[in-house]
Amino acid sequence: MKETFTVDICGRKEALPVLQLESGPKIAFFNLHGNVTLTEYCAEKLAQKIAGKADVLLTAESKGLQLGHCVARNLGQPLYAVARKSKKLYMQDGISVTVQSITTKEEQHLYLSAHDAALLSGKRVAIVDDVVSTGGSIEAMRELVRLAGGQVTVQAAVLAEGDAKERADVVYLAHIPLL
Repeated sequence: MKETFTVDICGRKEALPVLQLESGPKIAFFNLHGNVTLTEYCAEKLAQKIAGKADVLLTAESKGLQLGHCVARNLGQPLYAVARKSKKLYMQDGISVTVQSITTKEEQHLYLSAHDAALLSGKRVAIVDDVVSTGGSIEAMRELVRLAGGQVTVQAAVLAEGDAKERADVVYLAHIPLL
């Protein structure tokens, strides 16, 4: 039987598989891919916490995509921006930053198309992600917002992992420890 960690997300209990990272610690792995009811539930709860605090959302692919989509819908925002992990053909005139994440060994880049950068320009922006741990992804998205001319007014995640629970600058629904 595989090891799991049970997290309570605003009254909804989820058993998360425990995985060993190459860097040493174990994590309770949170994955929204393919889980419609969990994604919808978390998006509704996050939207309640950030309502009225931003004009537009920014999320990162890939696990943030469906969450960001659902949060934006719940907030009545018809568009949201996506920080991509690879540069697509239509992104030649966009902007990029470098990021290091706890779950990825190599340095990564986040790219924002010119269209999405324009969407953020002059706007109050909510950064929405599935999990905040070291904060590397959020910091990279903050820099994208700055480069695009927007202002981050709220940062939100479904889960705060490890010491991220101490961050007063991130709204989150539940905490999971590093194991």
